[in-house]
Amino acid sequence: MVDSPVQQLIDTVAWVLIEDGRILCARPRGKDVFFIPGGKREGAETDLQTLVREVAEELAVELEVATADHVGTYEAAVTDGHPTVVRMACYTAAYRGVLTASSEIDALAWFRYRDRDLVPPVDQLLFDDLAAAGALR
Repeated sequence: MVDSPVQQLIDTVAWVLIEDGRILCARPRGKDVFFIPGGKREGAETDLQTLVREVAEELAVELEVATADHVGTYEAAVTDGHPTVVRMACYTAAYRGVLTASSEIDALAWFRYRDRDLVPPVDQLLFDDLAAAGALR
């Protein structure tokens, strides 16, 4: 009997910012793929604490927590052959400041649904739901 590898869960939170039928995506330094802005929680952080911290670190803006709305939570396997699943809790929220790529972000881009293949599988699930709802064109 062969033991199957233990599945690892990567627990993340993402900020969904949509303007004119496009969604904001970011490419971290040293990566060749774009992601929905956000990241992994630290310690016992809540979703919103993680989201506020990550967005401030990546994009230099302050989220208005009182406006946060849960869009959905998605899970998908990582496609690199490892037994890893990414869970991504997604929220919209208003913000203050000017969107600016931080030192850990190489590029910001506004993606349409046709750009779906440029993001990881878990992000693609969000793209599908947003397109079905008419928010992402």
